[in-house]
Amino acid sequence: MASLHDRKSLDADEKTRSRDEEKDAYDVTVSVAESTEGDEALKLVGKERTAQFSEEYNKKLRRKLDLIIPPLCAAVYFTQFLDKTSLNYASIMGFPIVGQQYNLVSLAFYLGFLVWEFPTVYISQKLRVGKYLGANIVVWGIILMCHAAASSFGAFFALRFLLGMCESCVAPILILIISMFYKKDEQGTRVSWFYVMTGLTQVFGGFVAYGISFYDGNAIASYKIVYLLLGGLAILVGVCVIIWLPDSPVHARALTTEERIAALERVRDDQGGTENKHLKKDQIIEALLDIRTWLIVLTTMLTSIPNGGLSNFSNKIIKSFGYTSKQTLILSTPGGAIASLTTLLCGWYSDRKNERMIPIVFSLIPTIVGSAMMIGLNNSGNKGALLFATYLTGTFGSALSTVYAYNASNTSGHTKKNTINAITLVAFSVGNVVGTEIFQPKDAPAYIPGKIAIMVLLTIQLFVSVLLRWINLRLNKQKKAHLEAEKAKNGWTEEDLQKERERHAFMDLTDKQNPFFVYTA
Repeated sequence: MASLHDRKSLDADEKTRSRDEEKDAYDVTVSVAESTEGDEALKLVGKERTAQFSEEYNKKLRRKLDLIIPPLCAAVYFTQFLDKTSLNYASIMGFPIVGQQYNLVSLAFYLGFLVWEFPTVYISQKLRVGKYLGANIVVWGIILMCHAAASSFGAFFALRFLLGMCESCVAPILILIISMFYKKDEQGTRVSWFYVMTGLTQVFGGFVAYGISFYDGNAIASYKIVYLLLGGLAILVGVCVIIWLPDSPVHARALTTEERIAALERVRDDQGGTENKHLKKDQIIEALLDIRTWLIVLTTMLTSIPNGGLSNFSNKIIKSFGYTSKQTLILSTPGGAIASLTTLLCGWYSDRKNERMIPIVFSLIPTIVGSAMMIGLNNSGNKGALLFATYLTGTFGSALSTVYAYNASNTSGHTKKNTINAITLVAFSVGNVVGTEIFQPKDAPAYIPGKIAIMVLLTIQLFVSVLLRWINLRLNKQKKAHLEAEKAKNGWTEEDLQKERERHAFMDLTDKQNPFFVYTA
């Protein structure tokens, strides 16, 4: 391995090149764009690979990263989803807001999420993302605890709106961090490791709420205890994130300088880059003109509408089968376990087979079947079958986890990444807003129109997923043919081609600008 002194000298020489000399050296004919501002990674590594690390060293480094990043990401997502669904638990524990006002309070979270999504993503690009995320978590913990002091519709609406604003930065930042530190064939699994918390929170929250439901004192209402406990937990997690979650491989204090360089070289060939602090208008425009962006918007919407309904009304649906409030809290927990298992299996399959869309199809089919069962068995009195049907509906949640992994693996250019992640989360927010309205009070307790909507939307999503997969495979064929033509035209050997690939890795090019970028289907 080249010494750090030699590497620093190389970087210094590169920085003193004139702009014309740099263009001659690196703007090869295969390029389709000129990157005027490179990646932050160039602060530590050269445009060509100057250090080699053994497979054993890289495995040891990955294990070290796995002990730091996924646990913290999981803690964040556990806290976020528990906080977001706290209203679901409160709804059967004496929460004072009911009927259409309850729907509006539920909707307020996603309105805040929607309003603040683009600002928070672009603010985070200018700052250290780990610290920015941690600060938001601490603030939302305080806001959550304030729910215990609220008593009116207006107060709850405002608090839920602010909660949505604070939590809107979570998924884009976690996706970004995973894409910085992990290779494409590792990202689906790592995303599933934090997204699995959506199911585990259902289990944990159900048991906690069940225990609190036995409280019969007059000092404080049961639902207020839930808000105080969850708010305190969020503040604790936020502090841990500020201290330990790395912002990028360049600024990872838990790694030695050599390990930071190895972390960057490990992901170089994936052509995804790490970060760039400058907003690039051309990358925003490319994101908006990319047909795949809008297909991801559609698939996210088709998943999020059911999510918005079920995350706030699943307990009411189970209770409508004839169970008591206490029984409902316990009986909701197996659904969370099924959702968790599905997420982990789809994440594993996604990386193992280098697929993103097929796992989504796998996760949707049981939910479609479950929805059909709940519609067909309505008023049958068969509580056991209806309960089993609600458990089946938990599988579709892993589809969004795979969408996150899709974004991480199929987008490069830091501004484009942030833009597409923000658009995805805006679609998530809009879908959840709509979702809270498909379960209308007039349709209670069976909510048949809402269940029909879920079945239809997820069936449409099956076809959208297949279309996205076809587009990515087609783009890969086009890129491969273009590279073969350039290779023949310039008389490049495989070694020459690898050097060009290395030079493009940290130029902050988008996936369309970078001819070496390979899409994951």
